[in-house]
Amino acid sequence: MDKLLEGYSRFRRDAWPHQRELYEQLADGQTPRLLVIACSDSRADPGQIFDVSPGELFVVRNVAALVPPYEQGEGLHGTSAAIEFAVQALGVKTILVMGHARCGGVRAAMDRSRWGTKSGAASQNLHFVNQWIDVLVPAVMALNTDDNEPCERAGVELSLANLMSFPFVAEKVEQGLLNLEGARFDIATGGLHLFNHARGWVRATPEPAA
Repeated sequence: MDKLLEGYSRFRRDAWPHQRELYEQLADGQTPRLLVIACSDSRADPGQIFDVSPGELFVVRNVAALVPPYEQGEGLHGTSAAIEFAVQALGVKTILVMGHARCGGVRAAMDRSRWGTKSGAASQNLHFVNQWIDVLVPAVMALNTDDNEPCERAGVELSLANLMSFPFVAEKVEQGLLNLEGARFDIATGGLHLFNHARGWVRATPEPAA
């Protein structure tokens, strides 16, 4: 907590005076135009990567930046609820699914696809994690590779496909009111690759500084 409070002190001293008017406006409501579905990993913060101001992004983060298939059963659907709120209540115009290099959740899915319930850490007292990453396991198995990057990209592509299983998402996409995009951030280099079904994977410009 001490480190957090030190950071809060810097925020109040350095950032707040310049952003106070913005926060006063945001107190009346938010109007983000972009929903980012990102990994919970501490090394891949969307707000920092995209250098945005408060109020610009509506962000949901979970293990491996996964979107589950649409379902209406009883249960606690945290990611689905965030998607519904962003699309139906906030009216976002773009959904970006952002994975990243060296993702532990994707690696766990890779191990689980190879070794099943006997796979490393993902099978040891991580019941909720196992259930969650099982969403990704079939896509990883189809690749039949031990290379992380294709599997990380597959996770993004799977989540984009699953987004289209949400009726309210599919309807807005078909009406031209909502765009679906993917991305993969490279932690070691700062590089960013973007994806959509029309163009495939491309490197974002400008190139990251050396």
